[in-house]
Amino acid sequence: MASNAPVGKPADMSAPRPPKVAGIDSTVPAPPHTAAPLPGVPSAAPPSDAALPPGVLIQDRLASWVSDLTTLHELTERLIKTDSLDEALRETLGAGAALVGARRGMAVLEPADGLGPTSTIGLGLAHADLGTIETVPRGSGSYGRLLDGLPEAGPTASGPSSSARPARVPEPIAIRDVRTEEGLDPRHREVAARLGYAASYALPLATEEAGRLGAVVWLYDEPAEPDERRRHLIGLYGRFATEHLARLLQVERARVRVATIAEELLPSRLPRVPGVRLAVRHRTGPQGGGDWYDALPLPEGALGLAVGSVSGTGPSALAAMGRLRASLRAYAVMEGEDPVAVLSDLELLLRLTEPARSATTLFAYAEPAQRRIVLAGAGHAPPLVVGDRRTEFVETSLSAPLGMLTCWEAPSVELSPAPGETVLLYTDGLLRRTGETTDRAFARLHAAAASVPGPDRSDPGAVADHVLRTLLPEGIDPAVEGEDVVLLAARFD
Repeated sequence: MASNAPVGKPADMSAPRPPKVAGIDSTVPAPPHTAAPLPGVPSAAPPSDAALPPGVLIQDRLASWVSDLTTLHELTERLIKTDSLDEALRETLGAGAALVGARRGMAVLEPADGLGPTSTIGLGLAHADLGTIETVPRGSGSYGRLLDGLPEAGPTASGPSSSARPARVPEPIAIRDVRTEEGLDPRHREVAARLGYAASYALPLATEEAGRLGAVVWLYDEPAEPDERRRHLIGLYGRFATEHLARLLQVERARVRVATIAEELLPSRLPRVPGVRLAVRHRTGPQGGGDWYDALPLPEGALGLAVGSVSGTGPSALAAMGRLRASLRAYAVMEGEDPVAVLSDLELLLRLTEPARSATTLFAYAEPAQRRIVLAGAGHAPPLVVGDRRTEFVETSLSAPLGMLTCWEAPSVELSPAPGETVLLYTDGLLRRTGETTDRAFARLHAAAASVPGPDRSDPGAVADHVLRTLLPEGIDPAVEGEDVVLLAARFD
């Protein structure tokens, strides 16, 4: 270990060795439990200030500050590129492990307001190991004490006022040696021995403004603790990480609220009508779009099927979508056997009540017993018929979207699906999500439908899933902004 004796004088070998600090002894090879030091975070104790000329000391300090700023800049740049809570937690956990010189750790997301979401991420720990750590009483575990010891952010219980104080942020908790630390629960020592760690350093994911979001704890395989410089660096990084997590938390909660509202505005279940089986796949982006679908039983065993898209995103588009769908249901019950009349009335309503908005819609009046469908569309993509002997688009008349003309009327189209054929109704988002031009997107959709395996053709849900997997092999991440996707499949017996 490097000596603190002045330069040019031999070290006093009889002097007691200073206490070990994680990651600062450059004369000893880094143990396997210690992460490789980052640029700007030295692994050796600096020489005594008294041994250096003033100019050299100032230069060293400036170089050290610049190195620290560079390191923090690189780490925060990586963190800010994350766009999901779990991804941000993993980045925070990994970067922090390098800063404090640890190999393992865990991050817990547990907002103090109790509104969720909650998550636990491990680094170098299996799922079973995380469960074992969770068995430690929270009053004994360092991260548990941080989670239980910090109130919510914001005003006090008396309400907003100039005298209300923000939530107090607790200090990090360092346990240098689990075996000798006073006040630890025996279960804590037992778990530490089982998992093979001897020390820990816990950092709260909290700020005065954001309140408590969670905590991170890093584990050492032998007694150790980060030095003052590393504590300062991880403290700065932790505050930035907390603010980033707070922003992602707001986005995630908004996405969940929008998705919940969208689902509530759509059918809670699909109807059961003899002669036809239905399946639907619906995906909504974080801001919420106006794509929708409907399936409603009509008199004399008939069935109304509809898909559509309202211009815009966000709550206003969701509200407009709900109004449009409710109006179409009313018109379908009164005059559903004439899809042209249904869309004509819908056009008039949209033009009078929401002149600044447009919508595309396709409505089909189906008689499953006769395997007969009459449909009409307003600016909407044509349906696709999938069967053993054919896979083809239905030729519908070209028309403008609802709200684009002073009046709307286009002839309806009639088709007769054969037994075992599936009719796919979908929104434009399915095509746009492919990132292709319109012609290529239609070609890919046709190829995806034609490649449905034979055993899957009897299940409309399997048909819809195959088409989605083929068109969008990477899936649809609900947290990523993009077009909504609706795919409604109707298989006729």
